[in-house]
Formats: sequence, C-alpha cells, structure tokens
Amino acid sequence: MKVKITSSRAMGDVVVPPSKSIAHRGLICGSMTAESKIENIDFSKDITATIDCLKALGARVYVNGNTVTLGGFDPFNLPDSAVLPCNESGSTLRFFIPLCLLSGKEVTFTGTEKLFSRPLDIYENICREQGIDFIKQNNSLTLCGKLKSGNYRIKGDVSSQFITGLMFALPLLDGISIIEIDGKFESASYVDLTISALADFGIKITKAGNRFIIMGNQHFKSTNYRVEGDCSNAAFLDAFNYLGGAVNVIGLNPNTLQGDFVYKDIFERIINGEREFDLSDCPDLAPILFAFAGAKGGCRFSGTKRLKIKESDRAFAMAQELKKLGISVEIEENSVTVLNGTLSAPNTPSSSHNDHRIAMAMAVLCTITGGVIENAQAVEKSYPNFFEDLKRLNIGIEIYED
Repeated sequence: MKVKITSSRAMGDVVVPPSKSIAHRGLICGSMTAESKIENIDFSKDITATIDCLKALGARVYVNGNTVTLGGFDPFNLPDSAVLPCNESGSTLRFFIPLCLLSGKEVTFTGTEKLFSRPLDIYENICREQGIDFIKQNNSLTLCGKLKSGNYRIKGDVSSQFITGLMFALPLLDGISIIEIDGKFESASYVDLTISALADFGIKITKAGNRFIIMGNQHFKSTNYRVEGDCSNAAFLDAFNYLGGAVNVIGLNPNTLQGDFVYKDIFERIINGEREFDLSDCPDLAPILFAFAGAKGGCRFSGTKRLKIKESDRAFAMAQELKKLGISVEIEENSVTVLNGTLSAPNTPSSSHNDHRIAMAMAVLCTITGGVIENAQAVEKSYPNFFEDLKRLNIGIEIYED
C-alpha cells in the first residue's frame, strides 16, 4: 500500500487507540481466570496474534465489538503439541514462552523470520540451565520441559518483555521466586505496567530495590478490565500540536504508568531548545522523536542501542528516510544525533522498512513536506486506522493499494 500525503495543517478531535502493551497484559491475565471481560480492544496484528495464541492454548475467547470475554486457559494442562501463531509480535512470543513451560508438554511457536531474528537468549539460557528443550529455527521455536521456581538474575539493559513473561508464570509455581535486575534497569516502566495488570487480576509481586519477590501458588481472579489509551501512538498524533496543528487527543490517562507518556515533556523541551535526551526507558518513541528533532533543529539521543532489534533497525531506517527530506543523522553504538537542517520535499518515496513506527513518523513529517510512503500497511501492526484518523484531522491523504 502506498500513501500520498500533501502538506496540511492537522486540526480536529481524535481518540487515541487503546494501549497495545496493556491489552496484551489484560488478555493474558484474563485468559487464566474463570471468565473476565477486557474492554476497549483494538484488533491490530499484534493483538490478534495474542488472541490466536490464547485460542491455540485452549482458552475460551468471545469477541463482541471491541470487548473480549475470555477465560479457561490452564497453563499446566495444555493441548498436545500446541502450535502458537505469533506472526511478528515480539510481545506475544516473549510473554507466552514461560507460561508454556509450566505443563512440560511440547509447544511450538511460529512466526516471521524477522520475529525469530530478535533476541531470545535470556530464555534460551534459562532453558539450557534447567534442562528444557529449546529448538530455534528460522521461523519457529519448539520448547519441551518444565520451568522451576527460584532465583533469576537478568541484565537491566535487555528487553523488559523477558521479565514480564516470567512474571506471568512464576506466581503459579510452588515456592518463592526472585527476579533480580543486574545493572541499569531500562524500560522499567513496562514492568510497572505488568505488575499493575497482575495486581488487577489478583497476583501480587513485591518490588524491593532491584529485586522482585514473587510468592508461589497464586491464582488469577476474574475481573472486568478496561484498556486505557496508548501513549506510544498518541505521540504521533500529539506531535501535530507542536508542529503548528490544533489536535485534541482524547483518551489518555493522565495518571498512566506508561513510560511513553514522557513524549509531551520531551516535545516541549525540544521546542525550548534542549538538545540531549536519554531514550533508555522509552525506545518506542525514538522514530517520532527523531522525526520531530529533524523538524526542530536537531538533537542527540542516547540509550538507542536496542533500536537495532526492533521491527527494523530503527536508527538506520530513520537516518535513511530523514536524508530524503534533507536531514542528516549520525549513528553511534548507543546514540543517535539528528543534525540541524531544513526539511525539504523528497524526490523519492519514503519507505516504512516494514515498521509501523517508521511509517507513522514519516507520515507526520510528510504533512510538512508532502510525500509518498511505500509499504504503509505496516501501521496495521499497532494502529490499523492511523491513516483514516489522519484524514479526519484535515490531512490530505490518498491511499493506493498495490
């Protein structure tokens, strides 16, 4: 799909889509109750992958509009030789792996080659230490064995998704488990989201410094759970307000635990001339912040090394795309510098690099310069209605199916 965007001033009201991060957590927690209702679900490709995996694991799932009623998933009693279709959702894969190690049965995860090129070494090392089969191929992973309670030491600069995955499973085992974070704890806010969601479903995890203490033999309790608006996607919509637009972004929780809510503060600080930012705790904001910096005089961003292992190499992808608009970018091991420059209309189309956040970031800039984005369907991963929402904000959009 190609999208042509003309220079436009964004104006109007827009309801931010539900948080993908919180929806994953709510659906997984709710599935392990007798029956729970999860409201305000947006059926992006990643969320659909999680729902499909829950069905494959034996959960009862009923969809009515944007509400999902579900329950009955018993991780100690899985279907024989279950196959979980993760598509390209890293959250889905990493969240389910520990849960699928409670029954001792063989489980196979499938998905794209890109998904299985992303790191899984934390789990691989745990499986090796505990004698669990861990067979990884280009587009699948097969596991067989039982996870044990105990002490887990995890480096703080890896994806928080590994920690969240363990937090889903360890409370169900006998005994006490401890997860200890080694070094600087990056993306800690995502773990806060997990602990909050677990608490809503009756699971208690205690934080003591850099340690998480998890009592065993806990049980998930049925509840009605509503997913709040997504700060990661709201950043693309709110950016218009700092670029001359007048957009009323509706649906965010002002008291949210989402770390990406910091985008408002960073936009304002860039406007006020600040030029140094650490993205360790909010790596998903990187594409829109790089784009925004390109429009507002440049910035240096540290804490960027994990951008290589997202849906694309996001630093490299944004450097390529910003160059088409006249903005140079310097990339180092753990930093990205967007240089001061003047945006200009591109002579060639922008590419999404098959990455939803690259597509959305470039769409924001194209409202200034005009331009075409190729493979724009990448937005379906997290925000399927993104371009329709831009149309409603008075932005000139033409969509061409390939």
